[in-house]
Amino acid sequence: MKAKTVLELITMSSGLYYLTKDKELMDRLTDLKNKSLSRINSAASSSVVDADGNELEFIDKMIHAASEAKNELEQKVEEMVAKLYKKINIAHIDEIRALNERLEKSDKAIALLEARLNNLEAKD
Repeated sequence: MKAKTVLELITMSSGLYYLTKDKELMDRLTDLKNKSLSRINSAASSSVVDADGNELEFIDKMIHAASEAKNELEQKVEEMVAKLYKKINIAHIDEIRALNERLEKSDKAIALLEARLNNLEAKD
């Protein structure tokens, strides 16, 4: 497999794992489901008219309500994915900063050791 494909699969699987472990998200999805069910019930009982002024049939009402619920769910998922990638990005930046600090400390330690070695060689 190409490295890019493997990286995409790992990113996607870690994202899905994070989403399933996020209790707040699961609670929100449950709330959305309950709201959607109540909307579907109200949509079935209410009269929805088409462009010609004719009342839609039950199935058409259901399709209309399902498309509204789908759009709302897609919007919520997009928001959660954006938050997830923001968290992942912040984590990577923090790791990079920590590694840069360790590199700077190592460079200073190496310079100090080289100075000591030069000093010892000069004494001999």
